[in-house]
Amino acid sequence: MKYSPIILVFLLIGNLIIASAQETETNIPLTIRNNEYYRESLRQANLARLAYEEGDYDSSIKYSEEAVRYAGLSDAYVKLRLKIWEADRAIYAAGRRLEYAASLNAAKNYPEEYKEAQFSYAEARSFRAAEKYDEAIDAANRVLAALAYVDGSVPDPLPAQYTVRTWSTFKDCFWNISGRPWAYNNPNLWKAIYEANKSKLPDANNPDLIEPGTVLDIPSIKGEFRLGMWDPGNTYLLSQ
Repeated sequence: MKYSPIILVFLLIGNLIIASAQETETNIPLTIRNNEYYRESLRQANLARLAYEEGDYDSSIKYSEEAVRYAGLSDAYVKLRLKIWEADRAIYAAGRRLEYAASLNAAKNYPEEYKEAQFSYAEARSFRAAEKYDEAIDAANRVLAALAYVDGSVPDPLPAQYTVRTWSTFKDCFWNISGRPWAYNNPNLWKAIYEANKSKLPDANNPDLIEPGTVLDIPSIKGEFRLGMWDPGNTYLLSQ
C-alpha cells in the first residue's frame, strides 16, 4: 500500500512520539534518557516538522525516517545502559554480602556456602568484564542465594561420634549410619566412617563386622561443623 506524503509523515512522526514516550519513563535516569541518539531524534523530528510546514514533503519524509532511526538507536542505548547498571548494582550487592559473611568467619562456620559464594562472585566479575551482563547478574544473584542464611550465629553442630546399637533393633551398619540425616544423609558415603574407625573393629578388613557399643567417629567430609556424641533426644539439621 502506498501512502500520500502527508499520511506517511504523520505515521513516521507518530512512531517517533511513541518511541520517545517510552524513553521518558521516570524510573530511567535522566543521564541515560537524554542521550545523543535521543537528542538527534528530536532534532530530526523538528526538521521534519519544518519541512512539512514548508510543503517540502520529500525532505519531511527523509527527516522523519531519520528521526525514527535515531529513536530506535536511543532505545537500544537505553536498554544497554540499564542492563549495565543492573549488573553493576547486583555485583556491588554481592560484594557487600560477601564482605559481611567474611566478617562473620563464614569461611569456617559456613565453608560450603562461602566457597560457592566466592566462586560465583568471581564469575560475576568475569562476566561483567566480558560484557555478558545477564550472566553477570545471574552469578551475582547466586552469591546472595548462597549466603542467604549466613548470619552472626554459629550453626548447631552435627554429632561427631555415635555409639553403635544392635542390628536386630536398629539395623546399625556403616551403610545405614552413613545414610542417616545427622551423618551424611547418603549411604554411599559409608567408607568415610569405615576408614576413620578401622582400628576399632574386630577385623579391620571386614566392614560388615561391627559390634554394638563401639563408639564411632563421624568425620566431617564437607566442612560441616561436628561436635560431641549423637543424642537421640536432639533434633539435628540435615547434613549438607
